[in-house]
Amino acid sequence: MGEHPRPDDNEPVLVRRDAGAIATLTLNRPRKYNALSIALLDALRQELEGLERACGVKVVVLAGAGKAFCAGHDLQELRDDAESAKAAFKKCADVMLAIAKLSKPVIARVHGTAAAAGCQIVASCDLAVASEEARFATSGINVGLFCATPMVALTRNVPRKVAMEMLLTGDFIDAQAALQAGLVNRVVPLPELDAAVGALAAKLAGKSAAAIAFGKRLFHRQLEAGLDAAYALASETMACNLASEDAQAGIDAFVAKKPTPAWKDK
Repeated sequence: MGEHPRPDDNEPVLVRRDAGAIATLTLNRPRKYNALSIALLDALRQELEGLERACGVKVVVLAGAGKAFCAGHDLQELRDDAESAKAAFKKCADVMLAIAKLSKPVIARVHGTAAAAGCQIVASCDLAVASEEARFATSGINVGLFCATPMVALTRNVPRKVAMEMLLTGDFIDAQAALQAGLVNRVVPLPELDAAVGALAAKLAGKSAAAIAFGKRLFHRQLEAGLDAAYALASETMACNLASEDAQAGIDAFVAKKPTPAWKDK
């Protein structure tokens, strides 16, 4: 895994680079503003599924090459035929689910435009850091296509009125508005973006991978459950987490007033 070539080009559609415990996946169709072709969606899903088994990787960063983070689906490809469109939407949903199901945290590094399915990626990631130049939109309505699949992730991140305005108008919001709405976690000047993403990723990489895996899995399950079921799931998860080697070592160190132990690699 690492670089996924285009069907008719020598350049990869997706590039993976590992630095210590952090793996960065870069969408690499800059001339197409990183539009999500079927080839790119296939490459993303393959890498995300492979990263689940990558013992040395504890955090994943999603980035984009060129001017844009991601402009959404490749509309020209969608227009080919109805079956291609169905396949693309299914593959896109599979990628968003793969992000959610990955036991490792995924951070979106958003330097430029994130539109339609690009905005969906940002909303699907666990965390997002944006530059001041980033813009966000669910802009399908502007070409007569309601952003139904991006809506699923968007409405799980931002208030209803914000989501509906974005979906119905297709207007862009700037990075500060995205921060206020809860779509991103931090906004920094573009020259500081890599440092901000790196610092956040390093902080997460320093935590117990087992505890993060327990917590991320529970986070998504309890969101969709009723209150009683959510507490039952949380209680079960905490008991399982408590029995883990990391938790036992961490509690022992805390009680003994010793430094935090080195966590066991997952």
